[in-house]
Amino acid sequence: MKSHPPNFYRAPIKFRMPTASNLIPMRLDIESEGQRFKDSFTWNSSDPDSEVANFAKRTVKDLKLPPTFISQICQSIHSQIAEFRSYEGQEMHIKEKIVPLKLDIRVNNSVIRDQFLWDISNLESDPEEFARTFCKDFEIEDPEVGPAIAVSIREQLFEIAIQCVASARESRLIKKGKRGAEIGINSKMGSTSIDLVKLFGSKGSVVRKRKDWYLYEPIVDILSNEEVEALDAREERNARLKKKLDEKEDSFQA
Repeated sequence: MKSHPPNFYRAPIKFRMPTASNLIPMRLDIESEGQRFKDSFTWNSSDPDSEVANFAKRTVKDLKLPPTFISQICQSIHSQIAEFRSYEGQEMHIKEKIVPLKLDIRVNNSVIRDQFLWDISNLESDPEEFARTFCKDFEIEDPEVGPAIAVSIREQLFEIAIQCVASARESRLIKKGKRGAEIGINSKMGSTSIDLVKLFGSKGSVVRKRKDWYLYEPIVDILSNEEVEALDAREERNARLKKKLDEKEDSFQA
């Protein structure tokens, strides 16, 4: 009888992030009273809802933002938590699956670009540990870069987890014969995942193909202050333009 690694799932499991910790990726982009607040972080899915208001108040106080930001921060966080919880209790098909992930982020003066393959069937994977190792290897000292990398990874894994829910829902609707055909199609990806477990162990989730190293080589650029200011100005112009277009569209629909 063929044995499988401990993280290999034949049957569906209940929805969760395909990582060791069930942390929700959060992203805020709020503008009020002529000021703009952008941030990204992770939120513990088991934290009580009352923590949202406490977090918003501390953030506004620490950054000296107008009090109007408190309600908007709360609203944005609650909305993202509600989306995550809307999938809780639903079944998801993970099985064995290798997916490509990409990083294309800018944090302060640091620009990070990278791409790699991630084994989502390994529920012991740790995006935060990957981010810490990445920053250490590239001698990135900015403490905000690591969390931003982890959030970017978790955002992509969250989208993939949602797709796994849809896959589980569809599999319940298809006929037995079609389901057997799908298993045959997906077996090629399955053999790749098993090989990864043998090569990297139960905690190994990231791999770069040797033949594709020239494509998968990480890029870390440190921008000058002038370059950062130019990018910030462009982002502000784009944000204002998008806001105007949204207001026009809302007025037209009204």
